[in-house]
Amino acid sequence: MKLSNIRIFLTSRKSWTLPYIIFSAFFVVLPLILIVVFAFTDERGNFTFANFAKFMSHPEAVNTFIYSIGIAIINTLICILLGYPAAYILSRLKSGYSQVVVMLFILPMWVNILIRTLATVALFDFFRVPLGEGALIFGMVYNYIPFMIYPIYNTLVKMDRSYIEAAQDLGATPFQVFTKIILPLSMPGVASGILMVFMPTISTFAIAELLTMNNIKLFGTTIQENINNSMWNYGAALSLIMLFLIGAATLFASDDNQEREGGGLW
Repeated sequence: MKLSNIRIFLTSRKSWTLPYIIFSAFFVVLPLILIVVFAFTDERGNFTFANFAKFMSHPEAVNTFIYSIGIAIINTLICILLGYPAAYILSRLKSGYSQVVVMLFILPMWVNILIRTLATVALFDFFRVPLGEGALIFGMVYNYIPFMIYPIYNTLVKMDRSYIEAAQDLGATPFQVFTKIILPLSMPGVASGILMVFMPTISTFAIAELLTMNNIKLFGTTIQENINNSMWNYGAALSLIMLFLIGAATLFASDDNQEREGGGLW
């Protein structure tokens, strides 16, 4: 009986999910469990909160954490200011032209982020622009702005045009149509773009190392340094703090989307 049930399961479509379940268990769930275990234990394996207390009592680590959040917010805001108009213009183009331009925006994402960052370093060196905080923000925007443009563009293209036509028939001005119809309906795409830009920005370290000659440390750099120095427990605690921040941002964005979907346009 058991063999027949196994045979039925293997021949059903449910069995197609088995490789994904195994992959998630080994490469997603297990690493997260290890991070939690290391974060709440010391080198001898004893349960402790000392790793988090060390972070709170270490001004440099706290300042780096706050600074990283600030850089991530600045990068996200710049990506919104540049990405939304670009996505809006692309959505207004003819289908063939817009798809080509969108492909040009997405194409750099297929190249390894280290190669793109090294190319940015070479560009700054060619124009004799000093590396530092400005170069860091430029590199962040350059690397992550496609993650802002595409979800907004995708939302604008799939938008129900009947709302816009109805507002125009009622005498709404172009500004009113944009602020009352287009902008609210495109907020799910904006929220997705914010998450896709904010999360990798807060955790990156390679871009900061290359574009500042390792003179500016982000929180991801602090985690990397502790793990490279075999301080696994403290590094895991820092990683868990970052995961909580990313999780809180994700929940906030999802709750905001649900409120907008449940409310009216006006």
